Amino acid sequence: METGLSGKRVLVTGASGGIGSACARAFAAEGAEVVVHFHRGRGRAEALAAELGGAGVVGADLTVEDEVDGLFDEAGPLDVCAAVAGAWPAEDVPVWELPLERWRETLDTNLTATFLTAAGFLRWLNGDGALILVGSTAGLFGEAGHADYAAAKSAILGGLLLSLKNEVVRKSPGARVNAVAPGWTESPMTRGHVSDEQVRRVSRTMALRKVAQPEDVARQVVVLASPVLSGHVTGQVVTVAGGMEGRVVHP
Repeated sequence: METGLSGKRVLVTGASGGIGSACARAFAAEGAEVVVHFHRGRGRAEALAAELGGAGVVGADLTVEDEVDGLFDEAGPLDVCAAVAGAWPAEDVPVWELPLERWRETLDTNLTATFLTAAGFLRWLNGDGALILVGSTAGLFGEAGHADYAAAKSAILGGLLLSLKNEVVRKSPGARVNAVAPGWTESPMTRGHVSDEQVRRVSRTMALRKVAQPEDVARQVVVLASPVLSGHVTGQVVTVAGGMEGRVVHP
C-alpha cells in the first residue's frame, strides 16, 4: 500500500534502541531518507545506518537544549519526526520510597526530552509534516512501582499531545501530531522482564496474550506518519498492547 513516505526525510530519536531501530528500518522500507539519532549507543546507531545504506547519524542528549538545537541543525530539513527516545527505570519503587532524584531523572529522560524534540522539530518545520510521540500503557493505566514513568508518559499522551496538535496548524494547516502507546514490548529495555512466567502474569489484562515485538510498534508509527494513510488523523493515541485493559481479563 502506498504511504507517501518515499523521499521524505525522517528523524528517529532513540534509534539505537529496539523500537527506535525498528522504526528506522520501517521508514527506510517505505523509501524514506532516515536520520538516526543516538545518545549513548553510537556503535549500534552507526551499524544501523550502514544497514540502511548510509543513513545520517546524529548524537545528542535530548535533555540538554543546546544539544537538541545542534541535532536539528545537523539533521537538516525534515518532514517527519518519530520521538521514540525514552527510558523505563527497571527498579520497582513505591512513591513513598521514590527518591526525588529518580523522579526528576525519569521525567527529564522521557517528558523533557520529548518536549525539546517536539520544539526543535516544529521550530524548523517548513510546510506540512508529521510528529509521532511515543508514550506507554503506563501513561493510560498507571504502573505500580513506576509512578515517575507513568506520570511522564501520561503527560506525553495527554496534555502535550493535545496541545501540540492544535499548535502545529499555526505553522502549517496540514501538520499533524499523533502518538503510540506501546504495552509490554520485547526490547533491550525490557530484557529480563519478558520470561514465560512474566508474560503469563502481565497478559492477564490483555486479550492477546503475548508480548509485542518492536516491529508491531514501528508499523503503527509509519501509519501515523503517512500523509496518505493518516492525512486526516491528528491528536490521536494508538495503543499497541494486545487489547490491554485496566482490569484482569483472564484468570
